[in-house]
Amino acid sequence: MAEVCPKCGLPKELCVCEEIAIEDQQIKISTARRRFGKLITIVEGFDKDIDIRELVKDLKARCACGGTIKDGKIELQGDHAKRVRDIMIGMGYVAEMIDVDESNTHRKRGRGNR
Repeated sequence: MAEVCPKCGLPKELCVCEEIAIEDQQIKISTARRRFGKLITIVEGFDKDIDIRELVKDLKARCACGGTIKDGKIELQGDHAKRVRDIMIGMGYVAEMIDVDESNTHRKRGRGNR
Protein backbone atom coordinates (compact mmCIF):
# COMPACT_ATOMS: atom_id res chain seq x y z
CA MET A 1 0.00 0.00 0.00
CA ALA A 2 1.32 3.48 -0.90
CA GLU A 3 2.40 5.95 1.75
CA VAL A 4 -0.05 8.75 2.48
CA CYS A 5 0.97 12.41 2.85
CA PRO A 6 0.05 13.63 6.35
CA LYS A 7 -0.83 17.13 5.09
CA CYS A 8 -3.01 16.61 2.03
CA GLY A 9 -4.08 13.00 2.64
CA LEU A 10 -3.14 11.85 -0.87
CA PRO A 11 -0.66 9.12 -1.76
CA LYS A 12 2.94 10.40 -1.94
CA GLU A 13 2.95 10.01 -5.74
CA LEU A 14 -0.04 12.36 -6.06
CA CYS A 15 0.88 14.79 -3.26
CA VAL A 16 -0.05 18.42 -4.04
CA CYS A 17 1.47 20.07 -0.96
CA GLU A 18 4.30 21.72 -2.91
CA GLU A 19 1.91 23.11 -5.55
CA ILE A 20 -0.32 24.57 -2.82
CA ALA A 21 2.71 26.01 -1.01
CA ILE A 22 3.97 27.62 -4.25
CA GLU A 23 0.78 29.63 -4.64
CA ASP A 24 0.96 30.99 -1.07
CA GLN A 25 4.61 32.09 -1.10
CA GLN A 26 5.57 35.74 -0.57
CA ILE A 27 8.86 35.88 -2.49
CA LYS A 28 11.31 38.79 -2.36
CA ILE A 29 13.94 39.20 -5.08
CA SER A 30 16.69 41.74 -4.55
CA THR A 31 20.23 42.48 -5.61
CA ALA A 32 23.27 43.25 -3.49
CA ARG A 33 26.91 44.01 -3.99
CA ARG A 34 29.54 41.63 -2.70
CA ARG A 35 33.29 41.71 -2.67
CA PHE A 36 35.01 43.57 -5.47
CA GLY A 37 31.72 45.21 -6.54
CA LYS A 38 30.14 42.02 -7.89
CA LEU A 39 26.34 41.90 -8.02
CA ILE A 40 24.35 38.96 -6.72
CA THR A 41 20.62 38.27 -6.89
CA ILE A 42 19.00 37.14 -3.64
CA VAL A 43 15.70 35.20 -3.66
CA GLU A 44 14.08 34.69 -0.25
CA GLY A 45 10.80 33.94 1.47
CA PHE A 46 10.45 30.18 1.01
CA ASP A 47 8.55 27.85 3.34
CA LYS A 48 9.95 24.47 4.30
CA ASP A 49 7.43 22.78 1.97
CA ILE A 50 9.32 24.02 -1.11
CA ASP A 51 12.18 21.92 -2.47
CA ILE A 52 14.70 24.77 -2.51
CA ARG A 53 17.56 22.59 -3.78
CA GLU A 54 15.65 21.69 -6.93
CA LEU A 55 14.59 25.32 -7.39
CA VAL A 56 18.15 26.69 -7.15
CA LYS A 57 19.36 24.03 -9.57
CA ASP A 58 16.71 25.07 -12.09
CA LEU A 59 17.34 28.81 -11.64
CA LYS A 60 21.10 28.37 -12.09
CA ALA A 61 20.56 26.41 -15.30
CA ARG A 62 18.05 28.86 -16.76
CA CYS A 63 20.07 31.97 -15.83
CA ALA A 64 23.39 30.38 -16.86
CA CYS A 65 25.10 31.41 -13.65
CA GLY A 66 26.50 30.04 -10.43
CA GLY A 67 24.70 30.18 -7.13
CA THR A 68 24.15 28.70 -3.70
CA ILE A 69 21.73 28.36 -0.80
CA LYS A 70 22.61 30.29 2.38
CA ASP A 71 20.33 30.57 5.41
CA GLY A 72 17.26 29.53 3.40
CA LYS A 73 17.95 32.14 0.71
CA ILE A 74 19.04 31.55 -2.87
CA GLU A 75 22.05 33.59 -4.02
CA LEU A 76 22.73 33.77 -7.76
CA GLN A 77 25.83 35.35 -9.25
CA GLY A 78 24.97 38.40 -11.34
CA ASP A 79 21.96 40.65 -11.81
CA HIS A 80 19.09 38.31 -12.71
CA ALA A 81 16.16 39.86 -10.78
CA LYS A 82 13.78 40.33 -13.73
CA ARG A 83 14.69 37.00 -15.32
CA VAL A 84 14.20 35.11 -12.03
CA ARG A 85 10.77 36.74 -11.60
CA ASP A 86 9.69 35.63 -15.09
CA ILE A 87 11.02 32.11 -14.54
CA MET A 88 9.22 31.76 -11.20
CA ILE A 89 5.94 32.97 -12.70
CA GLY A 90 6.35 30.28 -15.36
CA MET A 91 6.84 27.71 -12.60
CA GLY A 92 3.47 28.58 -11.03
CA TYR A 93 4.32 31.27 -8.50
CA VAL A 94 1.75 34.10 -8.38
CA ALA A 95 3.03 37.35 -9.94
CA GLU A 96 1.40 39.52 -7.25
CA MET A 97 3.25 37.59 -4.53
CA ILE A 98 6.71 38.26 -6.01
CA ASP A 99 8.33 41.53 -4.92
CA VAL A 100 11.34 42.70 -6.94
CA ASP A 101 13.53 45.27 -5.17
CA GLU A 102 15.79 46.94 -7.72
CA SER A 103 17.20 49.66 -5.46
CA ASN A 104 20.80 48.35 -5.50
CA THR A 105 20.91 47.25 -9.11
CA HIS A 106 22.37 50.22 -10.91
CA ARG A 107 24.49 51.93 -8.30
CA LYS A 108 28.10 52.21 -9.29
CA ARG A 109 30.73 51.66 -6.68
CA GLY A 110 32.95 54.71 -6.58
CA ARG A 111 36.56 54.71 -5.51
CA GLY A 112 36.68 58.41 -4.74
CA ASN A 113 39.43 60.80 -5.75
CA ARG A 114 42.82 59.30 -5.19
